Amino acid sequence: MTQTLEVNRVQLSGQLLSVQPVRYTPAGIPVTEATLGHHSEQREADLKRQVTCEVPIKALGNLAHQLAAATIGTSLKATGFIAAKSLKSRQLILHLDTIEF
Repeated sequence: MTQTLEVNRVQLSGQLLSVQPVRYTPAGIPVTEATLGHHSEQREADLKRQVTCEVPIKALGNLAHQLAAATIGTSLKATGFIAAKSLKSRQLILHLDTIEF
C-alpha cells in the first residue's frame, strides 16, 4: 500500500510589513495580500541560528478585511498553507486560515 504525504500546514509569527487594499475576485470574494516579517532564534544541528525572513501572505473572505484593517508594524500569528502564487509564478505564498493579533 502506498502512503501519500499531504501535510501542508504553516504557523508563523511576525510583524506586518505591508498590506494591500482589499480587492475582489470575479466571484466577488474579498482578497488581500501582505508581507509578514519574521525574526526568531532556532536550533539547527544543535546550533543556535538567527532566522530573519519576509513571507508573502494572502487572505480571502472575512480574513481579507481583518488583515487589510491592521496597522503596519502590528504583531500577528498567521496559520495556513503554502501554495504557488499563480499558475505563471511558482513563488510560494502563505494562504491564511487564521490570524491572531
